[in-house]
Amino acid sequence: MAEGGVGGSFPRRWWAGPLDVEGLALQSVGAAAEALNRYTGDPGRFSTTAALTAAAFDSFGHLRIDGRQPRGFAPLSGFRRTADGWIRLHANYPHHEQRLLQALGASSAEGAEQELRTMPSLQAEAVIQGNGGIAAAVRTRNEWLATDMGRAAGQGPWIAVEFADGRTAGLGLGDLPGTTPSPRHAVGLPLEGVRVLDLTRVIAGPVATRLLAALGADVLRIDPPAFPEIADQFVDTAFGKRSAEADLGLPANQHALQQLLAGADVVVTGYRHAALDRFGLNPRELLAAHPGLVVVTLNSWGSTGRWSGLRGFDSIVQAACGIAHAYGKNDDDGWRPGALPVQALDHATGYGVAAAAVHLLDRRRQAGTGGAAHLSLARTAEELLALPDTTAGRGKLPAPEYRTMDSPYGGLRYVGPPLLSGGRPLDYMSPPPVYGSAALSWA
Repeated sequence: MAEGGVGGSFPRRWWAGPLDVEGLALQSVGAAAEALNRYTGDPGRFSTTAALTAAAFDSFGHLRIDGRQPRGFAPLSGFRRTADGWIRLHANYPHHEQRLLQALGASSAEGAEQELRTMPSLQAEAVIQGNGGIAAAVRTRNEWLATDMGRAAGQGPWIAVEFADGRTAGLGLGDLPGTTPSPRHAVGLPLEGVRVLDLTRVIAGPVATRLLAALGADVLRIDPPAFPEIADQFVDTAFGKRSAEADLGLPANQHALQQLLAGADVVVTGYRHAALDRFGLNPRELLAAHPGLVVVTLNSWGSTGRWSGLRGFDSIVQAACGIAHAYGKNDDDGWRPGALPVQALDHATGYGVAAAAVHLLDRRRQAGTGGAAHLSLARTAEELLALPDTTAGRGKLPAPEYRTMDSPYGGLRYVGPPLLSGGRPLDYMSPPPVYGSAALSWA
């Protein structure tokens, strides 16, 4: 089975591994394309190809910043042996690394590794999580489904939608029902004039808002000054945006936040479930105060289950839910867990967020009210694991079509968004800005 694309026919499978990661990638990008087609009233305007989708799902890997490759996982991140199996750690952010080391009573990655070998996986997981660190024991699929959290992660639709009037709906992967197309933007970028307040970090949320910016939206990203974003990660996902730093707990910044909310069309949040409620950013409170607002939230573990308030990352979700076990293999040292070929849970969730935002903007235009949508990495993992096996043969895709752009960080080599508009590849309109350089205003 092959997919037709610009320049020829491409294979349906191009990554190694037992799961249909390609299907997850194509369907999540397809959801964003379908939402845009409905929004513009032009059924064929936006589409994707295997080559564009594959490149965009590995945008960080393809990025070069002033000629150098971006820095990936920190030394303490990754799989580690325990007394009875394996655990996955995440320590890319300095404060997460400190919490993890403190939890294990270690002062180095080597010391942490030695300590983990004395502990069962579930005990190590509990100790690290209890200290605010980030880790998950490598579970089999059946072990995950036997837990309360595993069962909670599979409940509900991929995109859970809640409207301002209290009604609810759900959107599945590859399923965007809906509204009757009503033409609005025959030419130009479809989201011109749309203001997006971006309160996301890491990959999934920033990927979503990066796409919204490429579609013409005015995206203002706000980060907390005490916990700056990883620099290379920011460069990868900040094309076309403005960037501000602000402690939202300060009264002056709270006032500025309220002004931003009053002028926003879309708010996207990407922190732990309920972590931003103290700033007045609970979706229901936002819709009560601003009925026309579109609010999309994403987190790692969903809104139910005992892990719902925990921090998490794509790699950690893979370890917990059985994906890392499914990708495990034997080497000279015996069996070890593996990982998806790209951080597909992050990227697929990001394109789901973008699809949800555009879908709700379309509904707002027709019904006059906004709504909220909710996604999680754990729920996206369930979508991947539920995809049927495919007999499509694997093959190689052509090399990505790299683009270049000058930026405050030096010359950039990058790949563009995974969408065609009118048969032509979409591109980012401006480079990543200087981190924290923007004011807390729409002007």
